[in-house]
Amino acid sequence: MVAAKRDYTTALGYLEELKNRDGLSVEELMDSKIRGGLTYNDFLILPGYVGFPSSNVHLKTKLTKKISLQTPFVSSPMDTVTESEMAIYMALLGGIGTIHHNCSPEEQAAMVKKVKTYENGFINSPVVVTPQTTIGEVKKMKEQLGFSGFPVTEDGKFPGKLLGLVTSRDVQFIEDESLPVSQVMTKEPVTAKQGLTLLQGNEILKKTKKGKLLIVDDEMNLVSMISRTDLMKNQNFPLASKSATTKQLLCGAAIGTLPADRKRLSLLVEAGLDVVTIDSSQGNSMFQVDMLKWIKKTYPDLEVIAGNVVTREQAANLIANGCDGLRIGMGSGSICITQEVMACGRPQATAVYNVCKFANEFGVPCMADGGVQNIGHIIKALSLGASTVMMGGMLAGTTESPGDYFYRDGKRLKVYRGMGSIDAMQQTGKDGNASTSRYFSESDKVLVAQGVSGSVVDKGSVQKFIPYLYNGLQHSCQDIGVQSLDALKENVNDGKIRFEFRTASAQLEGGINNLHSYEKRLHN
Repeated sequence: MVAAKRDYTTALGYLEELKNRDGLSVEELMDSKIRGGLTYNDFLILPGYVGFPSSNVHLKTKLTKKISLQTPFVSSPMDTVTESEMAIYMALLGGIGTIHHNCSPEEQAAMVKKVKTYENGFINSPVVVTPQTTIGEVKKMKEQLGFSGFPVTEDGKFPGKLLGLVTSRDVQFIEDESLPVSQVMTKEPVTAKQGLTLLQGNEILKKTKKGKLLIVDDEMNLVSMISRTDLMKNQNFPLASKSATTKQLLCGAAIGTLPADRKRLSLLVEAGLDVVTIDSSQGNSMFQVDMLKWIKKTYPDLEVIAGNVVTREQAANLIANGCDGLRIGMGSGSICITQEVMACGRPQATAVYNVCKFANEFGVPCMADGGVQNIGHIIKALSLGASTVMMGGMLAGTTESPGDYFYRDGKRLKVYRGMGSIDAMQQTGKDGNASTSRYFSESDKVLVAQGVSGSVVDKGSVQKFIPYLYNGLQHSCQDIGVQSLDALKENVNDGKIRFEFRTASAQLEGGINNLHSYEKRLHN
């Protein structure tokens, strides 16, 4: 006998009567006894009700117990990813950068100070030339750098005694390219004294109708510069991550666990560091615990992110010793081979879920580090309990990442290497500690690589790439039916947001297929 059909108007009520909703709860999805360890590609989040525009979605989140960010984006402390320029723009765009320690303590502290003293609109490291620089050299610099205004200092160094300014107008129609710029430069450029505000500088540019305003100290030493074109581009960064007390950009940095790193940290704190990341591939060690205890005792107001961890047992040790945040991931990065070489680690989705579920009980925010290759992976990490995501490979190859571009097979590339690669460990072997100490290899005569060196395609500027990620996350949340990351976590924990496991065939179906060729453009 066929059951009577229900009135379609009762469909929603009928759904409420059902004991089992579509899909799986997060607990059912992440049951390792049934499915083993999962990566981000192994599951999907089921869609919810779209009842609001994507622009209504807010992505504010916690980095540590005391530090909040407007976006969940953190750049990795790798020497091919984060130095001062990356950290500046990560903070301006609502995230935070973690400056690598594959350099001397003084160099790292100088990078932190550069971030902390950055003022939006001011160019604090202008490219300068000497009076003897030729017109031909200036023209080549314009082609390479994309801009044409160069202050002229006495010794060609910055900071230095200002002598003039050479622009494209000065050299454009000069045929003798061997002439020095001293013969064509503007010898009395428009200047202003150090200490003026960006608004005041902008007014001077408007009145003088000039493209450059040179900022000098009382001895006429060049200390910074304002460019009209940069001013127009960078006037507003409403999501900028700033200290509530100093209003300076937030800045993070990494250190190791060696005794010498204590001196390193003292220089970083002196430079204004906001949060320190103890950088280790295996965070559950006596070395990290000792360092963590010392930091909390010596600098009680400094926020400390500990890790890396992938199990609750690892996390418990660091939480018990006072960490303010945790970094999750072991062997899941795109250039990391720890799982292959050491047979140690954990699939990233499983690691993030288990550690976050435990750490969030103690109010310790977690950062998913590694395995993030696209917007979908980011929203999955956040749905599993992470508060932020750390990105290495996704940000490598951007304009703001360290290194020079080169061409191969017609493509514009930049070097990207793991901190466990032989290249990275050999570089620091001369100086001390960064990569080798991260993998407990500083005393090894034979280095065992846990990472590789490679190259990535030019991604353009993070000033376009981060907004692309931000808008993409807003749309992901819209599809899921939540207006904030807090609501995402709450609905996952309540079982309202459901998941689906993906077979290998389902993963193939969800990708691009059955095309002869295609172009994959992620943003304009």
